[in-house]
Amino acid sequence: MSNVYQLPDPERCLDEASEWLAKFDRTLSEAETLEFQRWLAASRENHDTFMQVAELWDKMDALSRLADLFPPAAEKKSRSAPGSLVSGWLAAAASVLLLVGAVLWQSGALPGALSLPDTRLASNVDKLYETAIGEHSTVNLPDGSVLVLNTDSLVRVRYSAASRLIELERGELNVQVAHDKQRPLSVLAAGRVVQAVGTAFNVQLLRDQRVELIVTEGKVRVADREDEDPKRVRREPQPLPETATAVSRGERLLMSARRPQRSQVEKIEPADMDAKLSWRSGNLVFRGEPLEQAMAEISRYTSVQFRIEDEQLKDVRVAGLFRTGDVKGLLGTLDSNFDIASERIDAQTVVLRAR
Repeated sequence: MSNVYQLPDPERCLDEASEWLAKFDRTLSEAETLEFQRWLAASRENHDTFMQVAELWDKMDALSRLADLFPPAAEKKSRSAPGSLVSGWLAAAASVLLLVGAVLWQSGALPGALSLPDTRLASNVDKLYETAIGEHSTVNLPDGSVLVLNTDSLVRVRYSAASRLIELERGELNVQVAHDKQRPLSVLAAGRVVQAVGTAFNVQLLRDQRVELIVTEGKVRVADREDEDPKRVRREPQPLPETATAVSRGERLLMSARRPQRSQVEKIEPADMDAKLSWRSGNLVFRGEPLEQAMAEISRYTSVQFRIEDEQLKDVRVAGLFRTGDVKGLLGTLDSNFDIASERIDAQTVVLRAR
């Protein structure tokens, strides 16, 4: 029996589009680019769904990058080749999207456009941003950085003429940092400092106060807050020294103790990174995690709590794609693919047991 839930065609198209959009948050490899071109050209539904999902999740930068996959030479060839109407239409659409993206980029309306910092706009900002359970939200910061909050998250953003600071008090964030060498952006979480000049990374504050860092672009420096400012005289973080622990693109650091070390940094495979950050597209991707671990992750996105009655079920490996908040679809998958029955005890509790 397969452990991967086979979705109906329309839903599969939506999920595949969401997965591709998540991959666009990092640079596609040559093989992935070819695969994406084939998938996009396979049907009009694939193309339309991808564009709709990109707009829904405020990813106009991904749409503009479509033009790179359909160069002018390919467009001309498609006009003369018989049976290539779809390819020609896709190339034209990509060109239009690139033009729209360029206009938005210049106007500052494009979320992914990291404009040069404007001290007048970035000074004296002190705001709280919060998401409820099951929500995620995108915040366009005044310096051009883009902050995305996952479910049940709380951050305080403090900007001044001298510093950029984001304090993660609960949950998870992903940030694409606008370049400003004079004002590194710092994320504070459970006494740790993650600092970058212009890059992209993900920070999650776990329930046991450990901090998980994943870098998707560039390089960041990491330190304990006491290392960054031993006397703790000033609230604003200071630039970290070059001797601070560095974490680069494609690397992960789980900080469970003070003074993080380079030896704790580990590589993360692109597929695992895509799965870990799939929440940005409204998905959760599991690649063989134990059921207990998967249900704990799913519980972050719903007020429903799951209780596994049979101990042997906790170690059952699950794989597949789950839409955040879709409890009904989840329970149906567990029943049909894993022979795991569910019983709703009340509005907030579901018990899982083997059939």
